[in-house]
Amino acid sequence: MEHLALHKLHFHHRKQKNMLSSTLVQKDVVTPPSQTMQIELKNCTVSRTVYAFITGLAIDRGNQLMLMSADAKTPYYPPNPPKGTTVQPLQQDCAIPLGPPGTSVFATIPHIAGCRVWFSVNSKLTFRLNPSDYGPALVEPSCTNPSDPDINHWWDFAELTFNADQCFANISYVDFVCLPMSVTLTTTDGKVDHVSGMATNALNNMCRSMKSQEQIDGQPWSGLIVKNTKGEPLRVLSPNNAAFTGANFSNYFNGYVDQVYEQYEAQPLNVDTQAQWQRVQGTVSDSVMKFDGDTFAKPTTQDIFSCCTGPFGDNLTARKLAIIPRLSAAFNRGTLLTSNVTPDPSGPGTYYKSAICNHYSRIVHEQCLDGRGYAFPYDDVCQDGGPDQCGAVYDGKPKVLTIAVGGNAAYVSEGAFGAPAYN
Repeated sequence: MEHLALHKLHFHHRKQKNMLSSTLVQKDVVTPPSQTMQIELKNCTVSRTVYAFITGLAIDRGNQLMLMSADAKTPYYPPNPPKGTTVQPLQQDCAIPLGPPGTSVFATIPHIAGCRVWFSVNSKLTFRLNPSDYGPALVEPSCTNPSDPDINHWWDFAELTFNADQCFANISYVDFVCLPMSVTLTTTDGKVDHVSGMATNALNNMCRSMKSQEQIDGQPWSGLIVKNTKGEPLRVLSPNNAAFTGANFSNYFNGYVDQVYEQYEAQPLNVDTQAQWQRVQGTVSDSVMKFDGDTFAKPTTQDIFSCCTGPFGDNLTARKLAIIPRLSAAFNRGTLLTSNVTPDPSGPGTYYKSAICNHYSRIVHEQCLDGRGYAFPYDDVCQDGGPDQCGAVYDGKPKVLTIAVGGNAAYVSEGAFGAPAYN
């Protein structure tokens, strides 16, 4: 369980910086076949113009910045731009063209950390470089920078790490929802793990549900919908990115937080750290939740959406780092007034029942065909033995990782736990 949270943290903090950095090593090496893995890039859109991009840190080269070239076979290690320059273009084509709808292209990747597999429809994405003392820093497409060259394009990404121990991959909705994607991991001993992702109509369904939620509670959920220059829905942003559209959720959780802190003045909150500390108890006094030395002042709405600011980011100890994911997940899922144990042992059936919760996350899970996908930074938290919520696949014997973009032919594995999407 804990390795999921640590993996997620890696991606979350890198997203905030919007760049990858690496030490600069220019000597080319040949990667042995035993240290590579195939990625099947499948076009399940209706477009004949779809590109993939693979970025990350080359583990076997000291975490050097790496992109896969357009042939999907050759790693490209960009040089550090000269000091004093900014946003320099790549010197090599790294746009991997996919075939017509229903076809696949296979990429071969070396061991890689912090990897994103990007897809864009109808146009290529723009990746650029900044110089740094530690090697080139990759400037990635941004969903919140209005001057970004890809701000009006259709694009999205999946995340993965492939190292000597395992392949770990997931679909991420932590920042936004745009293109439907699924991930399937096939192992060398024949096992298959599949995360369904969303169907082709998911974005429109999300927009409808966000508008409906706004009518219910008067909060600016529809303000998270971003449209393209034609007025068509382009993506739905996470409320953690609400500032980009001007949607103001500043006091949204205040009343709920007050109720939670009042409730746990009279009784303890039990947090299962799922680690060496086992269950720890917290009680509130003087508006501070205290876990025998680890304290949590009342979080703001932005603290809850981000999961890493305010009391979720200060005075960190090893034990507090185990409490934070479980406490922030309970706030986002709205379970703290109905259960004094977190993770809630009753499981996903109790999530998002409170009128005050992260409704973006609720709607994301409703639109995921099997109910699984990272909708906020600690969406990997679940009770011991409980069903996965974050939509991760992982195994120590990976053979092929299939990432399909577009949602056509999306399916749910037999016996999978999940919530069907709206029609």
